Amino acid sequence: METAAATAGAAGRSPGEAGGTVPPPRAADPAGPGTATNGAPPSGPGRLRRGARRLRDRTAPLRVPRLDPYWTAGFFFVAFALLSVLRFCTLSTSSWDLGIFEQAIRGYAHFRAPIVDLKGPGTNILGDHFSPVLIVLAPFYRLFPSPLTLLIAQAALFALSAIPVTRAAARSLGRVPGLALGIAYGTSWGVQKAVDFDFHEIAFALPLIAFALEAVLRGRWTAVVCWAAPLVLVKEDLGVTAAVIGALALIRTRRASPLAIGLVAFGITATAVTLGVLIPGFNGSGSYDYWSKFGADGGGLTIPLDTAVRTTLWVLLPTTGLLALRSPLLLVALPTLGWRFLSHEPHYWGIDWHYNAVLMPVVFLALIDALPRARVSARPWLRSYAHHLPAAVVAVALALTTTLPLARLTEAATYRIPPDVTAAEQLLDRIPDGASVESDIRPLSRLTSRTRVYWTGDTDGLSPDYVAVQLRDNHTPRQALADATARHPKSTYVVLGGAADLVVLHRTSAH
Repeated sequence: METAAATAGAAGRSPGEAGGTVPPPRAADPAGPGTATNGAPPSGPGRLRRGARRLRDRTAPLRVPRLDPYWTAGFFFVAFALLSVLRFCTLSTSSWDLGIFEQAIRGYAHFRAPIVDLKGPGTNILGDHFSPVLIVLAPFYRLFPSPLTLLIAQAALFALSAIPVTRAAARSLGRVPGLALGIAYGTSWGVQKAVDFDFHEIAFALPLIAFALEAVLRGRWTAVVCWAAPLVLVKEDLGVTAAVIGALALIRTRRASPLAIGLVAFGITATAVTLGVLIPGFNGSGSYDYWSKFGADGGGLTIPLDTAVRTTLWVLLPTTGLLALRSPLLLVALPTLGWRFLSHEPHYWGIDWHYNAVLMPVVFLALIDALPRARVSARPWLRSYAHHLPAAVVAVALALTTTLPLARLTEAATYRIPPDVTAAEQLLDRIPDGASVESDIRPLSRLTSRTRVYWTGDTDGLSPDYVAVQLRDNHTPRQALADATARHPKSTYVVLGGAADLVVLHRTSAH
C-alpha cells in the first residue's frame, strides 16, 4: 500500500542529480508565440483570439437557428421605432392620422367613448372606421400618454409580423434562405412606407395575417381561425379577408371543415353587420361615408388601367419575382385589391402611405409556399429560378431601401434636432393643458395628448381658445390672424407667438 502510494506520488517527476525530483518539461503553449510567459498576463493576437473564442462559446445558445426569427424581429423593431421616434422629434408628422388615433385611444384609456374631435366635434371614430382593436393600446397609453406610445406600439406590431414570415421561410427553405426572406420582408417597400406614415390601425392586421397564413402552411387549422377571426376588429373591410383565409383552409384541406366554414361565415357576417348596422349607428347619419369612394359618384371605374397594373406589379414583382402567383395563398390579397378596383380613390393605387402594408405578409408567405414546389419542378429553368430567387429578393429589397425611409437612419442629419423645432416646441408648450385648440397637421402631434384639438376650419361653430397653424405659401402671421378672424368672427384673437414656420394665436375675447 505504501509502495503504491509512493509510486503514485512520484508520478510525473524525474530524478535529479542530487537524488531529488524536478518537474517534467513544459509543453508548448498552444496559443503560439504571441502568448506571454513567466506568469505574465496574455497579450497581443493570442489574447484576442481566446477572448473571441470565449465570446463565441458563451453566445452560442443565442445563435441557434430557431432564434433567427426573433433576432430578425428585434432588429426591425429597433429600426422601425428609431425611425418613427426621430420623425416625431423633428416635427415631421405627415398626416392627421396620428392625432386622430391618439384622440380615440385617449378616450378608451379614460373609459370614455373614442371621440375624435379632429373628424368633427363629438365624432365617434367607430362611426368612421370600425377599429375597436385600438382599445388594446389603452392601458399602455394610460401609463405613457404620448403619441410616442402609438408609434412604438406600431413598430412592435410590424416587427412582430416578421417572426412568422422568417420562421415559415426557414422551415420550408433552410436557414439562410429563411433569413434572406425575413430581411426582405422587413425591408419591403410596403412595410417601410407604412412605418413612415405615422400610425394606422392596420398595424394590427400585419401580424394577424402573417401568423394566420403561417398556420395555414403548417396545417394548424384551429390556430388559423384564432389568428384570422380578430381581423374583423381591426377594420371593417378585413372581415372579407378573414373569410378568404377560411376559404383557403377549405382549399388546403379539401374537406368541409367546420372551423373553416365557420370562419368564412363569421367574416362575411361581421363585415355585413359592421357596414350595415354598427358604423351607421355610431355615425349618426345612418350610412357608411366611404361608399362615396366606390366608383365615380357611386358608379363606374375611374382609375386608369395602367395605374392599376403598375401598382399590382409593384406588389408582386420586386417582392416575389411573380412566383407568388403559383400559390393559392395569394387569394388572400384579392379583397384588398378588389376594393381598389371598385374605387376611384387615387391614393389606394399609389405606393405611398400605408395602403399596401397588409399585402406584404400575403405575398411573402405565398412566395414561401410556392418555392419548395418550384425547386423540384420538371422545368430546369424554374428550378434554377426558385433556387436563386431568395437571394434576388433580398438584394432587390436592400437596393430599394436606399431610396426608402429606412435609408434615413444612415444619415447624420436624421439624428439632429434643428433649432427651429426646439423653438416650435417651446411655443406650443405655452398652450395650457386642457385648452381647446384649432390646429393643422404639424402642431397636432404635440397637442392631442393634453388639449382638445379640432381640425382647422372644422370646429362646428365653436371658437377655440388657441389656433396653431403652419405658415405655408409665404403666409405671414398677420394673414394667419386674418384667416382665424374670418373663421371665428365672434371672437378676437391676438398673436401669442411664432417660431420657425408656426404661429399660435390666443383668443382674448368673444362677442
